[in-house]
Amino acid sequence: MIEQASGLEVPTPELAEINNFRQYTPVFASAGQPSREQLRSLWAEDFERIVYLAFSTNPGAITDEDKLVKDLGMDYLHIPVDFTDPQADEFQVFADYLQRAPNKKTLLHCQVNFRATAFSFLYRVIYQGISVKQAKADMNTVWQPDTVWRDFIFAVLAAHKIDPVCEGCDWTPASLKKG
Repeated sequence: MIEQASGLEVPTPELAEINNFRQYTPVFASAGQPSREQLRSLWAEDFERIVYLAFSTNPGAITDEDKLVKDLGMDYLHIPVDFTDPQADEFQVFADYLQRAPNKKTLLHCQVNFRATAFSFLYRVIYQGISVKQAKADMNTVWQPDTVWRDFIFAVLAAHKIDPVCEGCDWTPASLKKG
């Protein structure tokens, strides 16, 4: 993979077709909901585990994704995160799971990659030593967190004694921006 200026790696054409796919390292990526065929492409690209952060009842969700992923030979973890009320312990479940085998090639996904980029931002900053500035820039390629998610991110960072303030980091939710 070729590294982009943003710090993200350029995915293969098959993976680039997955909604909002972002490859952070050779073994960690996030995305929106992959299709059944795209889950097979992930397996073909040597992904070893899939983590899903939304409800299986969401529109566009694959209700039997767990079975499909397991049948492909990959590990699967489902953490149903309420978009309107994310919890620090949900992030910690995800982080603990990744930390048990940090070199297993992992896709973290939700419906459009909002939850997943926020969790990816936190994981990269807290556990991989990526700067807040770089991780924020990468998250911004998908979205600018709203007030709920900004406050969630700030609370998790504070629990790890990490300051979210950095030069060039605008944490103003898009709904509050003027102009």
